[in-house]
Amino acid sequence: MATSTVEDYIKQIYLIAEASGNAEVSMGRIAEALSVVPGTATTMVKALSDAGLVDYAPRVGVCLTPQGRTLALHVLRRHRLIEQFLVSVLGFDWSEVHEEAEQLEHVVSDLLLERIDKYLGHPTEDPHGDPIPTAEGEVIKDRLENLIDCPLNEAVSVARISDQDTDFLQYIAGAGLNPGATLRVVRRSLSAESVELEVGDESLSLTLGLGAAGKVLVRP
Repeated sequence: MATSTVEDYIKQIYLIAEASGNAEVSMGRIAEALSVVPGTATTMVKALSDAGLVDYAPRVGVCLTPQGRTLALHVLRRHRLIEQFLVSVLGFDWSEVHEEAEQLEHVVSDLLLERIDKYLGHPTEDPHGDPIPTAEGEVIKDRLENLIDCPLNEAVSVARISDQDTDFLQYIAGAGLNPGATLRVVRRSLSAESVELEVGDESLSLTLGLGAAGKVLVRP
């Protein structure tokens, strides 16, 4: 049975690979994501390789094996179902559930997880819009664009927030950009590093920096 440390490493490798679109993940990215020194990350990755969870090539990178990917998706399923349960049932704010789920994902049994899934009506997304893997390890992928790349002056809805930092999510919530919110991008200025939006039915004006705009994913 995988330890919490093993699960944390496998999950982060999966998330980094998904975000970058590259199956191979550098040791530096792993160490940064887990807030450890590169030497510690390398030692752990070698252990994961010995366990058959990753393929590791020094100075090249790490990629998950099929066994590692299965474990990563199982951990993500636990994490995201717990987040949805905390928000929908216990009334947590969506900006504060990530850290709670980080702890609970390692201790919830498969039986309890499936009861949670059934109680929630088998949700397909967590409170941040991230897809919840199925019990069979399948992930429904949606083609999304961020606010830097989406068309100008077309109605879109917020589908996902890619950064789960509490302060950032509270800022996004305060701006009315929760998943499901409608908006239009009316102007972009790369020189000013800003994106101007009209949010909601009342077309409230809002300006985001490019860093924040790149973390808000939308669909038509």
